[in-house]
Amino acid sequence: MKKKIWVTAIVSGIIEVLPIVVYAAEAEPVDSGTTAWMLTSTALVLLMVPGLAMFYGGLVRTKNVLSTMMHSFVAMAVIGVLWVVCGYSIAFGSNILGGFAGWNSDYFFLKGIDDTIVKGVPEYVLAMFQGKFAIIAPALISGALAERVYFRGYIAFIVLWMLFIYCPLCHWVWASDGWLFNSGATGVIDLAGGLVIHVSAGFSALIVAIFLGPRQGYPRTPMAPNNLVMTLTGAGLLWVGWFGFNAGSTVHSGLDTARALTMTQVSAASGALTWLIIEAIKFRKATALGFASGILAGLVAITPAAGVVMPFGAIVLGALSSIVCFFALVAKSKIGYDDSLDCFGIHGVGSGLGVILLSFFIRDSWMQSAAAAAGKAWTIWDQLGIQLMGIGVTILFAVVGTLVICWLVEKTVGFRISSESEMTGLDRSIHGEQGYGYMQEY
Repeated sequence: MKKKIWVTAIVSGIIEVLPIVVYAAEAEPVDSGTTAWMLTSTALVLLMVPGLAMFYGGLVRTKNVLSTMMHSFVAMAVIGVLWVVCGYSIAFGSNILGGFAGWNSDYFFLKGIDDTIVKGVPEYVLAMFQGKFAIIAPALISGALAERVYFRGYIAFIVLWMLFIYCPLCHWVWASDGWLFNSGATGVIDLAGGLVIHVSAGFSALIVAIFLGPRQGYPRTPMAPNNLVMTLTGAGLLWVGWFGFNAGSTVHSGLDTARALTMTQVSAASGALTWLIIEAIKFRKATALGFASGILAGLVAITPAAGVVMPFGAIVLGALSSIVCFFALVAKSKIGYDDSLDCFGIHGVGSGLGVILLSFFIRDSWMQSAAAAAGKAWTIWDQLGIQLMGIGVTILFAVVGTLVICWLVEKTVGFRISSESEMTGLDRSIHGEQGYGYMQEY
């Protein structure tokens, strides 16, 4: 009798638990380690935006420090909302318009991902991680238009640029059905946005700078930075945040993550050291601004490559990027275009160099995997061809698209500010404030 009671109890328990067990087997489990790292990476990438605001804000004149910092901060609000509404869908939805962009109604307002787990990570986390990339990309361009645009014009510009340039590029390179993602045996290599963010923003910045024309008095009037301490601090925050930028892009918490983080550190250090050496040879001085520029040169060069190169390659890429970016900034003053804070000279040039040259430093194990995927020997030259195609398409698309957007903004809400407001300074004329001290009158 007792035996029958125990058997009945055990069977009843199994029946009650069985649906839970089956459900758990069907649903993808959350990988708490990877999820924790991705949450951390998301916060680190967002930290880069205040870092960029400080970096840019310290480089402009005192009368424009707040307006320049606001260009970075307002992207957190404008793009932060737009990404949730439709940006994530355009970037990572299924192909539409012949693969030009994506769309997934479940991603509209993120309404369909409340219970979705991808690679062991809640899709909310992945959407927010990618959303931080979407924020910083147009914020980078603000360096080229600093001190001379309407705030409303800037907001209109970043909305259009994000929707019609960033999101399609993001889809091409990172979406599973993106055509650059699936080019050749391996697709274009761009771990964390060498093409999608830095090359596109850099070349867009060049077009914006040319379209707007130089600031009044440039280059005759001295336009010294107002606070290099803030700029150097911003560069430090960018360096720290970049670990989330690159290592987080592995969407993993393991060997690949460690590799990406290490290459990021090595390239940044190499870039900063190389810039100091260049200045020591040329000027017999080591400047804080040069050091900060070298940090960024090393970081942007390794951004596409951190997942495939080894430490030697990271050192070379960081050093070469500093050398090329240094002379790109020298060339700017000779050519005469006013990219106020050198977005093109650092981000466009440095990251473009990394996108191309990474082909010569890919680790052997990666090339073996590529060969297996191709079903034939896969060489440096095979990958170089894909990288060149990727950068060529990105530059052409960003240049043409940005030119159209600039024209539209100028003809609608206005882009270039009046000469009177520019002379007064954007802090006072646009925002009714000033960065240091209190205003006596408005």
